[in-house]
Amino acid sequence: MGQDNTIAERLKNKDQTALSEIYDEYAGAIYGVIIRICRDEAVAQDLLQEVFMKVWQKIAKYDPAKGKLFTWIYQIARNLALNAIRSQRQLIQNEDLTVYSNKEEEKATVYPELMGSLNELEVHHKQAIELVYFQGLTHREAHEEMGVPLGTFKSYVRQALRNLKDKYQNELLLIGLVIEWMR
Repeated sequence: MGQDNTIAERLKNKDQTALSEIYDEYAGAIYGVIIRICRDEAVAQDLLQEVFMKVWQKIAKYDPAKGKLFTWIYQIARNLALNAIRSQRQLIQNEDLTVYSNKEEEKATVYPELMGSLNELEVHHKQAIELVYFQGLTHREAHEEMGVPLGTFKSYVRQALRNLKDKYQNELLLIGLVIEWMR
């Protein structure tokens, strides 16, 4: 924590070596966050540069009492990456040009295993996942859509993801056991 405060102060004093140091320290992890969200190397590389430019420009807004420097940089990266994929989605297609008559039919065709698992979730968990991951709403937009407090909505998403993860881990273990048995 003390090192974060020192480097943040150096950044606030426009010390370029401090920027270079945090870039060397955090760029790999931050790039990993960005690439997982946008899944495009060229976009991820551009966003990585933009993240550290924002750090340089907005360092005065960093408050060490609210969290670590890395967490603050991580949030900048995550927000930029999410904004980039949202804007790409709008630029690519403004109309629904799918061959399916409705979205449920499309999801069932594209993600049959996932849809089966989603259908096993409680209704509010399923709705939370669909709003965020299939419709692309932010947590703030989705909690308003569902008419529940933001904290409650976030717990729905966490619980649903944990349930899906547990289900898939159990299935992978079972597949591993079957493969071992067949040998």
